[in-house]
Amino acid sequence: MEKYVRPEIEVMSGYIPGEQPESGKIIKLNTNENPYRASEKVYEAIRQTAALGLSRYPDPLGKAVRAAVSEKFKIDPNSVLCGNGSDDLLTILTRTFVGSGELLRLPYPTYILYRSLAEIQGAKSEIVPFNTDWTLPDTFFAVAPKLRLVFLPNPNSPSGTIIPKSRILEIAENLPCPLVVDEAYADFAEEHCIDLVEKCDKIIVCRTLSKSYALAGLRFGYLVAAPKLVEQMLKVKDSYNCDSLAIAAAAVAIGDDGWLMGNRTKILATRTRLTEQMRRLGFDVPTSHANFTWNTRKDIALKPVYEFLKNSGILVRYMNYPDWGEGLRISVGTEEQINQCLHFIEQFLLNKFYENRNN
Repeated sequence: MEKYVRPEIEVMSGYIPGEQPESGKIIKLNTNENPYRASEKVYEAIRQTAALGLSRYPDPLGKAVRAAVSEKFKIDPNSVLCGNGSDDLLTILTRTFVGSGELLRLPYPTYILYRSLAEIQGAKSEIVPFNTDWTLPDTFFAVAPKLRLVFLPNPNSPSGTIIPKSRILEIAENLPCPLVVDEAYADFAEEHCIDLVEKCDKIIVCRTLSKSYALAGLRFGYLVAAPKLVEQMLKVKDSYNCDSLAIAAAAVAIGDDGWLMGNRTKILATRTRLTEQMRRLGFDVPTSHANFTWNTRKDIALKPVYEFLKNSGILVRYMNYPDWGEGLRISVGTEEQINQCLHFIEQFLLNKFYENRNN
């Protein structure tokens, strides 16, 4: 049956999401979900919308969300495009700007879906490695033939590090194509780039409600771009890519700054403690601006740590990048969840110490 499949699809590996276990007594710290319940205003909006019935198609533009984003950031609502999660928006962006045989650029290591999107389009991806301090080399904004789109996650995953706004503006101004700043984790950082859209019309900022709004199960995201670019992307998106419940919930969530700030405060406090404790245990942990930490070390293999945690009922994300090395990405959970995670990591290290001493 493979003969019916496009060659580009047959040879690609495909994106593999983080493990999603069935319900049970699992502490899940592997996919950067928010450990807390979303704003109660969100659940009320869903109930009210469902009570009105779901027999009609949803608003194809998500005007309620456009208005909420416009109010929050003081921008033109026509500069906002809604999506079924930010992955939907990344797909729309790739389909809009990158054709078969053309080039998409991304840093490394980072979110591997970017490369998959290029492969689906029959496009090529150019990978520019981060410097060892997680800054970007000048080659990241070099002109290249057929370069049509550049993805820059900020904060980055798995490192949690950021590129300053001034550097991002410099990169965008030198590029011959749009620069997508993927801000999936920006609400946990000290700055964001939405205001740069008006300073440089090549900058596009992509957001999700999955992380900071505790709505990963809802699937909603939005991007901010020059209205003329949004106008073109509207031609590419599915007719009704966001459902009525998600639109109503997202609009209310975006407007609930009190809930967001309270949740952010809790996440950042736990993130600080997690970082400090992992460093105390001998891990190298760059300062994170997201809701996770990236933990590496050179004296022991880390896959056994991941396996020990999994067998103890705790899921974290083990990653191993060619030419970069392995690490554990740990999502910031509740205080109790992080206590348990730290306890078992310390237990593993103690077991390793006594094992080595007895050999």
